[in-house]
Amino acid sequence: MILAVVLVMTYLFGGIPVGFILAKKLRGIDLREFGSKNIGATNVGRVIGWKYGILTLFLDALKGAIPVYLVSFLPSNESLPTIQILVGSVAILGHTFTPFLNFKGGKGVATALGVYMTLVPIVTVCAVLIFFVVYKLSGFVSLGSILGTLSMPLWYYIASLLVPGSEYSHVIFFVLIATFVLICYSHRENIKRLLQGKELRAT
Repeated sequence: MILAVVLVMTYLFGGIPVGFILAKKLRGIDLREFGSKNIGATNVGRVIGWKYGILTLFLDALKGAIPVYLVSFLPSNESLPTIQILVGSVAILGHTFTPFLNFKGGKGVATALGVYMTLVPIVTVCAVLIFFVVYKLSGFVSLGSILGTLSMPLWYYIASLLVPGSEYSHVIFFVLIATFVLICYSHRENIKRLLQGKELRAT
């Protein structure tokens, strides 16, 4: 029962549309009608300024990090890593399918960043480095996000080989793959525009 309540609260917390709220309060605009029409940090930066884009990124990441961290203080018969993975996954789903905007939210990257920075920080840092390299070379945040997320299962697999013995390694590995699939799904329009040469560059 406690876990069920935590999951519902996490979904609602993850679903808070930070970028949408900032744009509405600060500029009086519906972010879904401007730029890429997404409520994530990149479009916030593009439409109302990059300092607000960075703020959105930070707050969206906290939506993933806070539940994963706090759940470690709850009593449970289940293994902690399993509970943290479940809670983190629900936070990402809440951000991607927010109940506050007809289940149409952000791409999930920032919230996933918060989840995995809490769970597997070294692996996440490696993925962030991939993101920055791809972004700097291509100018596309979407491409950097996709390839950075794609690299996470690989980094985690390498880490599990270097530090063997974790009984949860296979669980996290497959959850990382599932996260990549989810983020590819949320970026499906970006992928289409990339293939057509019509994707918006970050400016």
